[in-house]
Amino acid sequence: MSISLSIIYLIATITFVIGLKKLGHPVTAKNGNLIAAIGMGLAIAGTIFIHDLQVPTIIYILIGLAIVIGSAIGAWMAIKVKMTKMPELVSLFNGFGGASAALIGLVEFSKNVGDKMQATTIVSGIIIGAITFSGSLIAWGKLNGSLKSVVKIPFHKIVNNLFLIGIIAFAVFMVTTGVNDQVFVGILLATGLIYGILFVLPIGGADMPVVISLLNSLTGIAAAITGILYSNMVMLVGGILVGSAGIILTIAMCKGMNRTLGAVIFGSFGATDSVADSDKKFGSIKKTNPSDAAIMMNYATNVIIVPGYGLAVAQAQHVIHELEELLTKKGVNVKYAIHPVAGRMPGHMNVLLAESNVDYSLLLEMDDINPQFKNTDVVLVVGANDVVNPAAHNDPSSPIYGMPILDVENAKHIIVNKRTMNAGYAGIENELFYNDKTVMLFGDAKDALTSLVSELKNM
Repeated sequence: MSISLSIIYLIATITFVIGLKKLGHPVTAKNGNLIAAIGMGLAIAGTIFIHDLQVPTIIYILIGLAIVIGSAIGAWMAIKVKMTKMPELVSLFNGFGGASAALIGLVEFSKNVGDKMQATTIVSGIIIGAITFSGSLIAWGKLNGSLKSVVKIPFHKIVNNLFLIGIIAFAVFMVTTGVNDQVFVGILLATGLIYGILFVLPIGGADMPVVISLLNSLTGIAAAITGILYSNMVMLVGGILVGSAGIILTIAMCKGMNRTLGAVIFGSFGATDSVADSDKKFGSIKKTNPSDAAIMMNYATNVIIVPGYGLAVAQAQHVIHELEELLTKKGVNVKYAIHPVAGRMPGHMNVLLAESNVDYSLLLEMDDINPQFKNTDVVLVVGANDVVNPAAHNDPSSPIYGMPILDVENAKHIIVNKRTMNAGYAGIENELFYNDKTVMLFGDAKDALTSLVSELKNM
C-alpha cells in the first residue's frame, strides 16, 4: 500500500471516529453523519484511484456504474422514506451490508484454500453475512406487517441451537480439510441464510428494536472480518466501530426493557402465550374531546408529553411542537418523556421530534422524568402504549412484567390519544386506559392535536 493511500485511510478513520462521536447528540448528529460520509467517500476514491494493481479500463467503468446506481438508489430511498418506515430502511441496510460480506466470502474462498487463517476469516464472513442478510429481511417483514409478529416454531430453542452447532462444525470441517468445492461453499451459505430466518422468526415484535440493533452489530462484525481479509484498515476500523456501537446499544436496549439478550433471542416477548389478559376486567374507559382536553391543559402548571409510535404514524411531530410552544406561551411548563424503546428503533422519538425542531433540552429520558410525574398536572400520551402500561409493575403474569416504564399513572390527570383501543406491539391490554385519572381522546394523532391546538388558541 502506498504512503498516500495510507494517509487517506488514516484521515477516513479519523472522520469515522469524529462522526460517531457527534452522532451521540441530536444537535451535532447531522454534521457527524456528513463528516463520516465524506470520510467514506474519500476512502472509496483513494481505493479506486491509488493502488499498485494493473486494472483494465472496463473495471473502472463497472465500478463507476455501481457507485452511480447505488448512490442514486440510496439517495432516493433516504429522501422518500417516511419516519415511520425508518426502522424498516435500517433493517434493509443491515441486510445489504451482510449480503456484501457473504458475497465477498464466496468470491475469495477458492483463492485462499490451504491458508487456514484466511479460510477461517472468509468462512466467518460468509456465515455472519448470510445470517445478517436473511435475519434482517425477516425483521423488515415483521416491521412492515408482511409477516406475523411471532411465528411459532416447535422446540425452536433446541432447533436453533442444534442448527448453529451444525453450521460451526461444518465450517470447521471446511477449514481443516481445505476442501475446495463450490458445492460445500453453497451449502455453508444456505445454512447461514436458513439460520438467520430461524433466528429472527420466533422473536416477538416488541423485541424488534433490540433485534435491529443486534443485526446492525453483526453487519459491523462482518465488515471488520472483510477488513481483515483484505488488510484494509478503513474497513476494519469502520466495522469495529459499527459492531461495538451496536453491541453497546443492544445491551442498553435490553437494560431499558429489563431483559437479558438471551431472553430476547430465545423468548417471545411481544406475543405472549397467555390469553389471561383478554379475560381480565379492567373496568370502563372515559372519553374526552379536544375542547375538554384543551381546558384541562390550559389551566395546568406542568405538562408532560409522552410520544409514541402513533405520533410517527400520523406524522404529527410538527403539530405537537406547535402545541408545546402554545402551552409555553401560556406559562405552562412543558417537557417530553422519552422511553428508551419507544417507537420501532432506538432513538426513534428523539429523531422524530428533532425533525420538528423541538428543543432537545425538553426531551428527558425515563430515569430523569419518572420522579417528576407525581408533580405533573396533565400527561398527554400520544400513540404510546406498552411503555406506559402499569402491568409492568402490577401484573407478574404479564409478558412485560419487570420492564421499566414511564410512570404516567402517578400524574394528577392523564390524556391518552389513540386511534382505537387496539393493543400495542406486545399484544396485551393497557391498564392505564382504565385508570380513574385517565381520559381517552380517540382519533388520528395529527387530527386530534390540530383540534386541540385550535381550541387552545381560542382560550
